[in-house]
Amino acid sequence: MAKGKHKHPNIKRIEIKAPEAQAFVNRVKDRALIEQDYEIIECMVETIQVLSQAVEDKAASIKRLVRYLFGAPTETAENLFPENAPQREKPEKPRPRGHGRNGAASYTGGAHVTVPHPTLEPGDICPLCVRGKVYKLALPSTVVRILGGAPLQSTVFELGRLRCSTCGEIFTAPAPEEAKGPKYDESAAAMIAILKYGCGMPFHRLEKLQRAVGMPVPASTQWEVLDESSKPIEPVFEALVKEAAQGQLVHNDDTTARVLEYINQPGPDEKRTGIFTTGVVSIKDDRRIAIFMTGRQHAGENLEDVLRARASGLPPPIQMCDALSRNIPKELATILANCLDHARRQFVDIVESFPDECRHVIELMGKVYHNDALARERALGPEERLAFHRRESGPVMDELESWCRQQFDQHLVEPNSGLGKAINYLLNHWRELTLFLRVAGAPLSNSICERALKLAVLHRKNALFFKTQRGAHVGDLFMSLIHTCQFAGENPFEYLTQLFRNALKVAKSPAEWLPWNYRKMLKSN
Repeated sequence: MAKGKHKHPNIKRIEIKAPEAQAFVNRVKDRALIEQDYEIIECMVETIQVLSQAVEDKAASIKRLVRYLFGAPTETAENLFPENAPQREKPEKPRPRGHGRNGAASYTGGAHVTVPHPTLEPGDICPLCVRGKVYKLALPSTVVRILGGAPLQSTVFELGRLRCSTCGEIFTAPAPEEAKGPKYDESAAAMIAILKYGCGMPFHRLEKLQRAVGMPVPASTQWEVLDESSKPIEPVFEALVKEAAQGQLVHNDDTTARVLEYINQPGPDEKRTGIFTTGVVSIKDDRRIAIFMTGRQHAGENLEDVLRARASGLPPPIQMCDALSRNIPKELATILANCLDHARRQFVDIVESFPDECRHVIELMGKVYHNDALARERALGPEERLAFHRRESGPVMDELESWCRQQFDQHLVEPNSGLGKAINYLLNHWRELTLFLRVAGAPLSNSICERALKLAVLHRKNALFFKTQRGAHVGDLFMSLIHTCQFAGENPFEYLTQLFRNALKVAKSPAEWLPWNYRKMLKSN
């Protein structure tokens, strides 16, 4: 019988050959254990504990892998615990009309053609009763027609040419107004940017589509168009970053990225080999701004670069992120809040191993989320929301904290188990997770930033990588402008087109050409 140390520091390793193992089993059956058998039993119990913990950790890791590959499933308490789901009264929603079809008012980007009645005008005698007069209704009858076509349309102007039979002079017909200008119109550049950085369509896929409909646009040409178009609007991106730095609340997070040029070049820190796309969502009053930054820096370093443009007289902003240390700026102060969704997900991942404990925690957190939803429905201001959460959510969070500490104080949970690690995460970051109970305007989760980063994830899944550092920067510029347009309720195609067409004016006053104020500049011109 040989003894040695197992990889786990607290577990002995005892090797038993087959005859010895059979003899041990026989002694157990006969209830005739000897002194050496107790050491074997102790080692077996410890081994089972380690294996159980490993299985729990592996199950949680597999869940995280599935969520990474296929997206997060619905993690509502009703789906996690369908047999014990709390019965809440849900308000009846009116049945939507039109079976999901869009009405005429939804087509704001399409052409609108007014068709007058061919025989009648307001004030004419009614042809049916011959007594009354017809008048114009406020709402016209509408007919919507949708035509197919390539994203990039082309027109070939064939200019007639005549040659003199004597002197040989050639006379070419003058080009019409619509034929003048560059080959690729500003609207074409805007459409390529929307498809590439707003919808995740790679250049080569658009090239195949355009070739299939007889209007070829090579992938290399698409990049050249975007590269040239981005240079004159670079000041707008810089103005957007400066505006984001003034927000009262900033969300940040990052996701992995691929830049081929970086792979072959060592970074400033040789130990850092990762490449990331950071998403920063800044909220100032009711205005939301999205900033994307791709490179070797982590989310905290990129946020620090943004906040360097913050006005000196402003107080530190509230920062919402997960609990990773790399998300926190090192030199600039923020009021740190951590995402309650991440804490909740620690319990969701182990719900199969600890169903009763996880249900208790998830249901308590559900009350807090319900209170936050009520605050939004009632349109409470920051101070009103803070008072509401203190009154309604404070006791719930106190109960949760007491329960968590009780699990360790009464030795009800093993600290190294999956449940112990989840509880430790809560307690270690309790102050940041409960900032919404102390600071007005502090959010519960970082979901708005995670949703914004889906734009970068979509690009990574479809295009796989950026080729150069310049390509990554162009992608960040367009994704920032496109997503900020969506936050502002503006049409990103119209916005980018106007930026390209007014490039000289944009360069003079870029801060006046941001998504929420560019229409004023168009009217003034």
